[in-house]
Amino acid sequence: MSFTAALAAAGRPVVMEIKRQDADGRDLMGGRTVAEVVAGYEEAGAPCLSVVTGRWFGGTEDLLREVASLTDLPLLRKDFVTGRSQLARTRELGADAVLLTAKLLPSGVLARLTEQALELGLTPFVEVADEAEAGAVAHGSRCVVAVNNKDIATRERLPGDPERSTDLLPAVLRTGTRCAVSASGIADPGRAAALLDAGFDGLLIGTGLLRAQSPAHWCARLDAARSGGG
Repeated sequence: MSFTAALAAAGRPVVMEIKRQDADGRDLMGGRTVAEVVAGYEEAGAPCLSVVTGRWFGGTEDLLREVASLTDLPLLRKDFVTGRSQLARTRELGADAVLLTAKLLPSGVLARLTEQALELGLTPFVEVADEAEAGAVAHGSRCVVAVNNKDIATRERLPGDPERSTDLLPAVLRTGTRCAVSASGIADPGRAAALLDAGFDGLLIGTGLLRAQSPAHWCARLDAARSGGG
């Protein structure tokens, strides 16, 4: 199943993220192995996983390779991808989707990388932070379009603002995407539920889940909030 199809079919559409540290360099693994984190996410019913290979978060290609060897779930590679060779490498490492950051890419480059990703069988996971960036999305119906609630200009060190997602949802939907996602800065299950209720098709959550008592417990609280019980 493709990354987008897996997320669309999920009763709980949360892309669960694996990263070794937060933007300030603080450990997020808590003594767990990668295999233990993957198993915890699978137990919690993750439809797909995100793997951060970017150096800001202590990521490496080896992390993606290891996760791919441990699970059959569709994988998103999160890194700053700017060229076709990185797309090919992403596919080679076992990912099914690739992050394309609109803030970093001129519109023509973003369109070209989107087309190249699709040619390679990768789902473009296009991250936007304002209306202009959303307007630059190409082939929106074949992309996941995600609002980044944090700012890469500050290396994502400041708290996220999920209200950005709410404000940008109309612009995201105008891209034609069938999978609108709110990403980053979401720690509270109640806030997560509100974003899904507002019309988002999925969420991407990393630090909030990695710091939670357990992914399954966090997801139970999300379910309760969505049903009006929390």
